[in-house]
Amino acid sequence: MIINRPSPNHDERGMPVDMLILHYTGMRTAQAAIDRLRDPEAAVSSHYVVDEDGTVIRLVPEDRRAWHAGVSFWRGHTALNARSIGIEIVNPGHEWDYRDFPVLQLAAVCDLSLEILARHRIPNRNVIGHSDVAPDRKQDPGERFDWESLAANGVGLWPEAVPDLGTGGIVRDAARLWDVRRALREIGYDVAPEGALDPALSLVLRAFQRHWRPEAVTGQADAGTLARLLGVRRLVQAGDGPFAAR
Repeated sequence: MIINRPSPNHDERGMPVDMLILHYTGMRTAQAAIDRLRDPEAAVSSHYVVDEDGTVIRLVPEDRRAWHAGVSFWRGHTALNARSIGIEIVNPGHEWDYRDFPVLQLAAVCDLSLEILARHRIPNRNVIGHSDVAPDRKQDPGERFDWESLAANGVGLWPEAVPDLGTGGIVRDAARLWDVRRALREIGYDVAPEGALDPALSLVLRAFQRHWRPEAVTGQADAGTLARLLGVRRLVQAGDGPFAAR
């Protein structure tokens, strides 16, 4: 069952949906987050909120543009609110008391995501986190979110059978960093095509690690990160179903 708690913070969408963006609320309580997402003065919202007990609250209809992604980029597109569905997952986040996401909550997120994917032409490579589309501003839903299990149930991508190779073997030379940057760009991140391991690249690597290599969020192009990076790129290159060309 979905509980309706309408938010006024939405407007015309103007284009088809082809992205699903997951967030955490990053506030002390679920009620505080819901109140903010329904506050016209805050001017923020999402389509759904999923509480820790699995309760799903609908704030904005899917055919309307909710204001959840802010300044954002993915796969050559900006201003992603117009093309995305946003789900806020109740968790206090890194600022307060970041913790594991309960099983009931993860199951509800998975079920809701599958329903959304059934209604819209969203390729799995466009099921991403807020930190993926805004790595310079956001950390959510973060390294404690179970992206691997979500992908195993048909939501998003996860490179299977790619073990953690540790934090050694850090790439520092320009030629190999070019390959790292290229792989990140092919997956969807906004990365300059060349350059040293500068702060901007480190931020993007942390975003990638929070999603696909949560064992060590270091911002370094180490062996474990490179293995997962190449694994995700292979999935993106192979496509993921009938909407892979989008």
